Amino acid sequence: MALVDELIATLSPGIEIPANLDKDLVFRGLMAIQEPQDFSSEFYRKQDCYLQEKLRAKGVVKLEDLSPFSNNLYLWQGDITRLQVDGIVNAANSQMLGCFVPNHACIDNAIHSQAGLQLRNECHELMQKQGHLEAIGQAKITSAYNLPSKFVLHTVGPVIQDHTSLVQMRELASCYQSCLELAVKKGMTSLAFCCISTGEFHFPNELAAQIAVQTVKEFCQEHSDLKIVFNVFKDIDLEIYSRLL
Repeated sequence: MALVDELIATLSPGIEIPANLDKDLVFRGLMAIQEPQDFSSEFYRKQDCYLQEKLRAKGVVKLEDLSPFSNNLYLWQGDITRLQVDGIVNAANSQMLGCFVPNHACIDNAIHSQAGLQLRNECHELMQKQGHLEAIGQAKITSAYNLPSKFVLHTVGPVIQDHTSLVQMRELASCYQSCLELAVKKGMTSLAFCCISTGEFHFPNELAAQIAVQTVKEFCQEHSDLKIVFNVFKDIDLEIYSRLL
């Protein structure tokens, strides 16, 4: 039996998966709906082998592969789960457990899917100790497991319903500031930011990028050893950040 078939069988015992379905998508979808729980060491060994093979197929991108705009600011368009830096930033939700929607296109889903189910378990432990939902603008740190980075920094950005208020602008700036401070506290020398709040949370792309660049530049004036990658996925964000940087 192929490795992915064994993993699927563990997560969906007794359920027959049609042969015409993409097994990789099936497994990723099953990962998304798992409640935090401990699996056997054998399951994690097989899961890790599978995810590491998926990572090798995608290809790891190192910081030295990128060209900086300045000594410490980089811009890269692509899948953040390929970046080999000290930390990557995840745009989380207030539950901080990852996305439970199978194969959803959000970054939260992408990061948890490549990291493995251990990441949801660690996030669950953090939230159990905290005892309440995560506040907007704060940051927490976990291991990265099967990601090429060392750590994942999780932050909850503001959700825009209608217009963007000054309070929400400050909250977004706080997301960046909290991640930067946590990175320095943990001794990181490189950190990759996604475009926090601009996707499912509907923060205007241009304004979000302005806040991100300003906050990072001001912070890096006093922490010049910290290298920052602005990671974008959409062409519109690439154009915006290229202009701002």
